[in-house]
Amino acid sequence: MAGIDNDILVELPQNGEKAMSMIYEHYYQQLCLRAIRYVKDSKIAEDLVQDLLVDIWKKRENLNINTSLIGYLQRSIVNKSLNWIRSQRVQIEDIDAVKSTSDNNPDAQDIIEKTELEQHITKVIDGLPEKCRLVFVMSRFDLMSYKEIGDKLDISTKTVENQISKALRILRSDMKNFANI
Repeated sequence: MAGIDNDILVELPQNGEKAMSMIYEHYYQQLCLRAIRYVKDSKIAEDLVQDLLVDIWKKRENLNINTSLIGYLQRSIVNKSLNWIRSQRVQIEDIDAVKSTSDNNPDAQDIIEKTELEQHITKVIDGLPEKCRLVFVMSRFDLMSYKEIGDKLDISTKTVENQISKALRILRSDMKNFANI
């Protein structure tokens, strides 16, 4: 696949239509399957992949991919999927919060605090160093084993363990600070 990735990356800024056709041909189905794992709906998954391809098309001349193309695409579709899930959760929680508030339900505060906590955790994860964040997300959201992550990123299992430990240490530390606010 590395040869195809390189061909696409070379073609993208110069011959965008050919490169996009190659991305679609080689990765569209795989990206849809990845998105379905998160959003549990094939139509939404296809829409998210289409959105990703549109984003790539818009940025094709200035796109700087430092990892493999497939790694970039997979990470991007996971991020799009998680963002979609978050947006759906926020919409539902906003509706629930309004209902709870209008009913004078004491759980409204709990809902607000939960939403704030989820947003804070997402912000902390997004702020992790790139490799640390990638390994953490692959472990916790993609449910990949340390060995699978190591094989996929071409790093040792020990490095994966260290990156997960680092992410958890940062999260714990930040959560202590968040709880004290």
